[in-house]
Amino acid sequence: MGRGKIVIQRIDDSTSRQVTFSKRRKGLIKKAKELAILCDAEVGLIIFSSTGKLYDFASSSMKSVIDRYNKSKIEQQQLLNPASEVKFWQREAAVLRQELHALQENHRQIMGEQLNGLSVNELNNLENQLELSLRGIRMKKRNLIHQENLELSRKVQRIHQENVELYKKAYTASTNGFIHRELAVADDESQYTQIRLQLSQPEHSDYETPPRASE
Repeated sequence: MGRGKIVIQRIDDSTSRQVTFSKRRKGLIKKAKELAILCDAEVGLIIFSSTGKLYDFASSSMKSVIDRYNKSKIEQQQLLNPASEVKFWQREAAVLRQELHALQENHRQIMGEQLNGLSVNELNNLENQLELSLRGIRMKKRNLIHQENLELSRKVQRIHQENVELYKKAYTASTNGFIHRELAVADDESQYTQIRLQLSQPEHSDYETPPRASE
């Protein structure tokens, strides 16, 4: 049988109310975590129990979530007023221009340009920044060279192994051919020896040897 429908109203029994609060609170926090992970959402959850105890969850930090919420609310209120909307976008454009100017100036300084107005400390900071960049570039370069050397070493080993296998096959074929030739020569010599032996045997005379005269 399925569970009966629960009437959504305040639970009068304090014990049942506390048990339900504990279960529902854990389930709500679990759902908030799943929502943040599955949907890449920034989630903030604040719960106060009937006794005033605080429970909260934030996918990043609660301060970040609240600041973002307040900023969003202010922007929404400003967008409702056309004059405020114009001022808002003017401020945004000014901030972007300042950031672009700072990036361009930093890029020129990294390239060694427009260094006259910099102090010794600023030049030291710029030098340290360049050293860190060069260190990272060198490390990346060494890693790439190391990987290429490993790949070349593996290729050389494969080629060497293939050459060894080819040498073994060629040596085996050459050895087998030499043995066959030696056997053939030995067989020819054996036949030749048998012919010589046959030719060297004395022929039987058709006449009997006359007896020697008695003295």
